[in-house]
Order: sequence, then structure tokens, then C-alpha cells
Amino acid sequence: MYSRVVRGRCLEFLVVSVFFLFTFLPSSLAQAPVPVTGPASVGSPVSGVIPVKRSPDFFRRFMAYYAEDWKPATTAASSPAPARRGLPSPLDSPPFPSADWSYGGSPVIGEPDTNSYPLMTAWIGAERTGTIRSKIYGWIEPAVNGSTSGQRNDPVADDPYANRLELGQIVVYAERLPDTVQQKHFDWGYHLTALYGSDYRYTTGKGYGYSQWAVDHRQYGFDPTMEYVDLYFARVAEGMNVRVGRFISVPGIEAQLAPYNYMYSHSLLYSIDPFTDTGLMATIKLSDQWLVQAGVTGGHDVALWTADAKPSATACVSYTTRSVNDNVYACANGLNNGRYAYNNLQQYDATWYHRFNRRWHMATESWYMYERDVPAVGGPLPIETGTDGAFCAFGETRCTAPEYAAVNYVQREFSTHDYISFRSDFLDDKKGQRTGFATKYSENTLAWQHWFGTTVQLRPEVRFDHSWDERAYDLGRHANQFTAASDLIFHF
Repeated sequence: MYSRVVRGRCLEFLVVSVFFLFTFLPSSLAQAPVPVTGPASVGSPVSGVIPVKRSPDFFRRFMAYYAEDWKPATTAASSPAPARRGLPSPLDSPPFPSADWSYGGSPVIGEPDTNSYPLMTAWIGAERTGTIRSKIYGWIEPAVNGSTSGQRNDPVADDPYANRLELGQIVVYAERLPDTVQQKHFDWGYHLTALYGSDYRYTTGKGYGYSQWAVDHRQYGFDPTMEYVDLYFARVAEGMNVRVGRFISVPGIEAQLAPYNYMYSHSLLYSIDPFTDTGLMATIKLSDQWLVQAGVTGGHDVALWTADAKPSATACVSYTTRSVNDNVYACANGLNNGRYAYNNLQQYDATWYHRFNRRWHMATESWYMYERDVPAVGGPLPIETGTDGAFCAFGETRCTAPEYAAVNYVQREFSTHDYISFRSDFLDDKKGQRTGFATKYSENTLAWQHWFGTTVQLRPEVRFDHSWDERAYDLGRHANQFTAASDLIFHF
């Protein structure tokens, strides 16, 4: 145990040291000033290219990218974005995680790939970044929190450990996006993800090294969160993408990968719903306003080769108004017989996005989930490792465990570098099968996000949680919990 703690503290020190190294060295290593040549795009911290002057030293080219990106005079310049197909984007990204109303299981059909990254630019040169389809990039995310709880912040995510500095995520992506703007020929893409940090516990699934958390309860671990190929059929309707492999569960506002969220911490709604699926998902763009999805997976958070995997259906529909001020996205996710197995959740989810104007918008999500035949806590039947049983009625050895939740986000943009977000959240874990406590929860969070250039995000927040029927916080000691937290996302 002692050596594990020492390794964790050493890793935390390394992350902080790297951050300060990247913060203070670039100005001394920069080449001649150069402009950013492109605006931001969907879900990307960097779009366009910073044409860093060539140097035989890779490290100098890499650091020069940040030095130029962080200069206010250079980040203001931009050139017209490549043409997209379909309705215009409703939001600015940056500062928001995405420029479009999001849907899962597919790239945005009709959106060009304009993303450029420091690592790729330093590696192959700015003049070639537009010609290379495959890209490697990622981020480092240290985080810190202070809490009124003494040990654990559960069910809060992504800062479950109270009052400490930790490494949330080191993520490396390797990907090729299919060209979904064109409608003439077949194209393909792929995506590989390596995630290391304390956040691995939220994405790990049975058959994907889940014993790191479920059995050993390690603070830090590794997870291959997304590994898939995209097959784009340009002539089907307005474009069809078929994703095959392991991917993030399709519905919802939030994602487990840090940059794609409004805030550092996650809603209670997101903290306990499915995280990853393995299977096939088809996304068909019927028109600029309508999109449908259908897929078959092995169930939630399980590999296909495990005994818990079972054929499960997912179906979604998305509608966007022509003004792009509203979007409704509804999904029935992972449906099968619903009988108890590892995270065999039957989920019905609906999301509504609304834009009041260019500066203000909101996002609202609700879901209902359940499992059947869940073993009773303290009963004679075995409970799956890494899961909780249900608080069934007296005398029941099994019961149906339902839960429902709703969350609302309200955002106000101040500039391409700043916005604030307010989140209200409610969860009723009726049988305690998802959190370990049969109680209702609520939380309210106020957060600010600031971009340094287009490569570093700072996301401080304050949050208040309350459990209504039982003392569910700090391992059952308190009904209230206040946290102040922040992460820093350093893109490379």
C-alpha cells in the first residue's frame, strides 16, 4: 500500500513539473512570430495551422507552437473555414466543447476535418498537416479539489478522492476521420485511445482490465477506452457512417474524455449511466434536420468475449430545427431482456438543446434506467464483483432496480476564450443499485472555463451536493457536501 501511494505522489509531482516546464519555457524557445491560420472547429482545441518555423530540433518546434499560440495577437487572426455540408454550427468552439449539437457513435456527418495539433505540427511540419489524414494527439489533465468530506466525494465524478491533487487523465489519440463532406465515394477512418489516470475507473469494462478497479481498487490505471473503425457510405441518404468496435455509449450531453464537457466534474446523471459499448452502430443522415441511428452491441461496459455480454439493441433519432436554435435527441440504449448482469442497464434517454442567442444556450437531459432480478443486499445470491446489489423489499432475494435522473446546463459565452456554466442535477437511485445508497440526490455547480490560446483549458468550479433520504456522502457520514475543484487540460 505504501509503495502504491508513493508512486501516485511521484506521478502527481511529474505532471505538475511538466505543466510548469511547458508554461515557462516556450517564450525562450520560440522562433519568429507567426499567425494562426484557421478558426476553431468541432470538438477541437486547435483548428487551422500555426506554421512554426522549421528547426532541426523537434522539441524547439514543439514548444514554439505553444509560444505563438499563447500570444494574443496571433490567436486573433484567422482565415475562412473549409466548407461544411448541412446546417451552420450553432456554437463557437472554442470556447465550447463542440460547435454542433452533439450525438454519439459517429463523426459529425458533413463536418470537414480542420484540426491541427502541436505534436503533429512539430513532427511533420505545418506545410504537411493538411495532407496527412492520420493524426496523433492528446492531452494531460491534472486536477485538484477541496471538499467538506474527509475521504471520498462519491458519487461525484471525476474527483472522487477528497482533498488532493491527482492526475485525472493522460490521453493519446491516433485517428483518421472519414471525409463525410463529399457524397461521391466510400471512405473510412479509425480511432485508437489510450487513457491513463484516476479517471480510468469510469470507462473500464468487464474484459478490458476491469480488475484494476473492481478487484484491486487502484487509484491509477489504464483503459483502451475507444478502439473502432468508421466506414462511411457517401451515397446512402445524405451519408451513412457505420462504426465497428468499442466506443463511448451513444446518448447524452457529457463524455468521459475531459475536453468534451462543459465542466470539470460530471453530473450525477452521467456518473452512473453506461460509459462504453462494444459492437456496431449505423448513423444515417436523412436530411439537414433529421438523423437516425441503429446498432447492436454486447451490452454496456463489457467485452464481447465475457459471459455477461448479450445481444443488445440501440436506436436513436435526432431532429434539429432549420434555425439550429433547437435540437432533440432521443435514444433507447442497450435493450435486451434486462436481467441482471454486469451493468446490464436498460436506458431510455432524451436530450434537448436550445440556443437563446449566440451568447446564451442550454442543454437538458433526462433518463430512466433499470435492471431486473438484481440480488438483494445481504441476501443469499452472489453480487457481481464491481457492482452493488439492490435494497429490495423485506423477504425478496431479487428485485427490479430502477433509477431516473435529469440535468440542466445553462451557458453564457463572454469571448472565444471564456464562458460560465451553471448545472442543476437530480438523481433518484430508488434501490441504491447504482450508488450504494437508496436515496434521492441533487447538486448545483457553477463553473468557469478559460482558454489560454487554443491549447490549454482551465476549468475551476464550486459545487454543492445533497442526499435527501440517507447520509450518502463521505462514505455515509454526511448528507451535504461542498467541493471547490479545478482541472487544467494541456493539449499536445
